Amino acid sequence: MASEDPRDVMSGQLSESALPLRTKEAVPEGVEKTSSQNSKQPKSKPQKNKEPLAGKPKRDTQDTESNKATTSQLPGFIQKRNQLFDELKRKHDAEVLDKEHPVINVVLDLGSDKDGAPIPAMPVAAKAWESTPGSFLKHVDKDISSDVVVAKVNGKDLWDLHRPLESDCRISYIPFTSPEGRNVFWHSCAHVLGEAAECQYNCLLSHGPPVEQGFFYDMAIAGGQVVKESDWSPLESKASTFFKEKQPFDRLHVSIPDLKEMFGYSKYKMYYIENLLPPEGSTVYRCGTLVDLCLGPHIQNTSKIKAFQIMKNSSCYFRGDKDDDSLQRIYGVAFPDKKQMTEHKKFLEEAAKRDHRRIGIEQELFFFNEMSPGSTFLLPHGTRIFNALQKLLRSEYQKRGYSEVQSPNMYDSDLWKRSGHWQHYSEDMFVLDVEKKKWALKPMNCPGHCMMFSHRERSYRELPFRMADFGVLHRNEASGALNGMTRVRKFQQDDTHIFCTQDQITEEIEGLFDFLKCIYGLFGFPFRLNLSTRPEKFLGDIATWDVAERKLKDALNSFTASGGGQWVLNEGDGAFYGPKIDITISDALRRDWQCATIQLDFQLPLNFDLEYMTGDTSAKAKAAAPDEAREDGTGGLPKAPGPGRARPVMIHRAIIGSFERFMAILTEHFAGKWPFWISPRQVLVIPVMPGVNDYAQEVQGLFKSLKMYVDVDVSGNTMQKKIRTGQLQQYNFIFVVGAKEKESRSVNIRNRDDQETQAQGELVPLDEAINKLIALKKERRLLNAI
Repeated sequence: MASEDPRDVMSGQLSESALPLRTKEAVPEGVEKTSSQNSKQPKSKPQKNKEPLAGKPKRDTQDTESNKATTSQLPGFIQKRNQLFDELKRKHDAEVLDKEHPVINVVLDLGSDKDGAPIPAMPVAAKAWESTPGSFLKHVDKDISSDVVVAKVNGKDLWDLHRPLESDCRISYIPFTSPEGRNVFWHSCAHVLGEAAECQYNCLLSHGPPVEQGFFYDMAIAGGQVVKESDWSPLESKASTFFKEKQPFDRLHVSIPDLKEMFGYSKYKMYYIENLLPPEGSTVYRCGTLVDLCLGPHIQNTSKIKAFQIMKNSSCYFRGDKDDDSLQRIYGVAFPDKKQMTEHKKFLEEAAKRDHRRIGIEQELFFFNEMSPGSTFLLPHGTRIFNALQKLLRSEYQKRGYSEVQSPNMYDSDLWKRSGHWQHYSEDMFVLDVEKKKWALKPMNCPGHCMMFSHRERSYRELPFRMADFGVLHRNEASGALNGMTRVRKFQQDDTHIFCTQDQITEEIEGLFDFLKCIYGLFGFPFRLNLSTRPEKFLGDIATWDVAERKLKDALNSFTASGGGQWVLNEGDGAFYGPKIDITISDALRRDWQCATIQLDFQLPLNFDLEYMTGDTSAKAKAAAPDEAREDGTGGLPKAPGPGRARPVMIHRAIIGSFERFMAILTEHFAGKWPFWISPRQVLVIPVMPGVNDYAQEVQGLFKSLKMYVDVDVSGNTMQKKIRTGQLQQYNFIFVVGAKEKESRSVNIRNRDDQETQAQGELVPLDEAINKLIALKKERRLLNAI
């Protein structure tokens, strides 16, 4: 498993859940203790026969005076930082002006028009170190260009719109409406928040990334001062002023010595400089009075931000270490259109109603406790949902030729070293000392499954061998990253590893696509496929990677041709051990979730010397490629398969992923109104008087014998209160029975999702009701109707 790039903290492109930050105080699991609610840069003199950089934002006189006034009120260490930036920027601009500006070949990829028809690629005249992606926006339709946030060069590198191009390239434009565009926009807004915080508190900033619903900035305020809700309005007011000033985002590459001089006042920035940056240094960006370590890119200037709001604040620890400094965190959200802010607030209101943590408590599905942080206590009704999901998957496994196995929960560290996980993943494992040796609870099943494959001779006739495991897994997530059931430490997943030949890859992938359609279709989830190819750092030989990628593309193209929708190519984003397909689903609120993954792995079969008999006894052994070193720390070459033997390909795959996370997604997708077949409360029987309690209990018994979840309310409450209680608990059907129903052996049915039946239910013979509900459950219908 690939490790996180330590420079991500510099780019600000971290998801909130990936941050190793712990909240300070004990609070309900996954809930932070928060307050919440839904200088002018001198110009270098133009030199002879040189033109100013095209597309570079201009600063007006009003901006200069405003910036000077603000800067003079900042503490000396910030003024010194900004002065050094200005000096280095002047030097850099002079060097750029002195460079040769040769003609380069630039092609604009303008995507599709309003009707979805592709727009032909457009070559444009350009010069190196002079032309910028922003200067070509005049060729883009205004309706599209107004939403553009950043450019992408050669389909790979995000690029500031005002950053000069350096060589031949192909340019596309990324709008705010895309995930990449939102991340860049919110990252820029985080810088504005940082600028406002520096002006208000004279604080030391840590880092400020975009997150799923906006952005935040962490900071240390002198004297242990904490952020209060009354601070939000002044911060928003300062930010509003910055927007009107049209502050540009100026990019500059700075050496390590200059970075240390620039940020020597801050131990937080110095930690990043000394521990996370490469020897050649990194980039910084200036926005108004803020100069910050950052890989970028950013929007052109702050005028793009039209709506900005502080959402909440909380405390956290630097580097996620409870023994380190306490910091203040401020969350915000912003948009390029005020209407989008209004829509976002409505979205947050609906999301709050659907919050799985709230519904989980209301419906008594699960809870968390500090005695075991990040571990779900699944109550009886929550376990019913878990079991229904597991039963669904097991029924599909039987149809699709899977073999279910069980593997140990704890392994000697030597196993993890051989698999390569110890080198890449040990910090995220729960490690134990047992009999003077290091052991670890398993965070994944793949090494154990490799042992199962290799415990005896395997024949080609056994392939593909589809090995499924519902075993318990543990991952040592930072406490601050835990979030209800969506980010936990103990979990189970529908983990499967397929061992197959290279010739079987395409067929197996196509079978997995059919599996995806089957499972996601039951819940009404549309999904998208993304192919991630060979990264810069990879294991194995290029020829093998090329074959694997071609087979995945063939399977994806076949899926598209059969009406499965288009797929997206993410070049260079594969795992170090093989290419992968990530699957993203969209819920009822149109939020994206990644649950499924399909990954090809050539490295683990190599590390574990996995082989199978091909049946061709005349075949000669093939020498191992020189760069096929084991990832077990030994650096030794694996032995090549002998005559008549070959190495299998391993496919890692999950459909729903973590049961806990998938249950959280389903809870919010259905807003707690479960489809009948998976519902933990399917039928509530309500007698209208004590004289028919025996009939109500008889009805309950009949349906329970058919393995349905049926309750009966024989309490002393009024009938109306019983019905209302049943409605609030989201029973799919309420059966009201009285003397008439008992005499005719029928039930009066109220359907949760049919308002016409709420005032007066439909009288249905008992046998007919039984048959209809049996069919509804067996067919796993999404619609709650009989």
